[in-house]
Amino acid sequence: MAGTQGLPPGITVLERGWLSANNVLFTGTGRTALVDSGYATHAGQTVALAGQALAGRSLDLLLNTHLHSDHCGGNAALQAQYPALETLIPPGQAEHVRHWDPVALTYVPTGQQCPRFRMDGLLRPRTEILLGERIWQVHGAPGHDPHSVVLFEPVSRVLISADSLWANGFGIVFQELEGQDAFDEVGATLDLIESLAPRIVIPGHGPVFTDFEAALAAARRRLDSFVKDPMRHAAHAAKVLLKFKLLELQRQRVADLQRWASATPYVEMVHHLWFSDLTLPAWIERLADDLVRSGAARREGEWLENA
Repeated sequence: MAGTQGLPPGITVLERGWLSANNVLFTGTGRTALVDSGYATHAGQTVALAGQALAGRSLDLLLNTHLHSDHCGGNAALQAQYPALETLIPPGQAEHVRHWDPVALTYVPTGQQCPRFRMDGLLRPRTEILLGERIWQVHGAPGHDPHSVVLFEPVSRVLISADSLWANGFGIVFQELEGQDAFDEVGATLDLIESLAPRIVIPGHGPVFTDFEAALAAARRRLDSFVKDPMRHAAHAAKVLLKFKLLELQRQRVADLQRWASATPYVEMVHHLWFSDLTLPAWIERLADDLVRSGAARREGEWLENA
């Protein structure tokens, strides 16, 4: 779905959902550009949506705010469609992309898909980049991902916040799940966003919004609850990981989801570190029940379906 939401001319937001991150398209008199490319199973749709919005123009530049699979899974398809496409990624994982290490990039450990893509340069924090007709600032935004960046245009005060701030929260803090302290980085990134005082926020997921103060307050309340009770964050994250897989598959036997979990190193690690009082099959059953109770899934006998 395309939208402008009061944005400056030349910016189109393709709102995608929760399996694929939103895409932000820039057009104008200069080079065309796209921020983030969605998940691999939606790559054809990403190419089609971008092509429709480009209206016959070529795509010149692709930027990734971070390298989670839902933000860069369409990179390869876009590079195939537009061979001259220049692709920029944040620093920190460039060697893993250059030599393609899907384990270090977390795609194998999380049981997610991301076809190999090319990177041509870095999207470095504390630099600026021309997108459309305006100069955008690149800011480091660690927390959800240690290498993530956000983009800010100070004249129109538009922020592309990726998964650092949504209207209703922020993305899973993966380092915390791994036993590393990262909640402070989330707080520092929220402070950075407050200092920028955006007028419009384009999040990584969900609709464009303007009440950033309300979103910031909600994010800080959520962060505070996670700091006080890290198990709450781990339980939330576990449900999100299962929901993401269900979004990809749409419908799957619970027994097959249990087998997927046992064969997926990252899911096994989360279970071992946080939920080892349950067997892994019992834990997946509990997560499935929680998703059904929240309305995020439906249960039909041995099948779990996305809702």
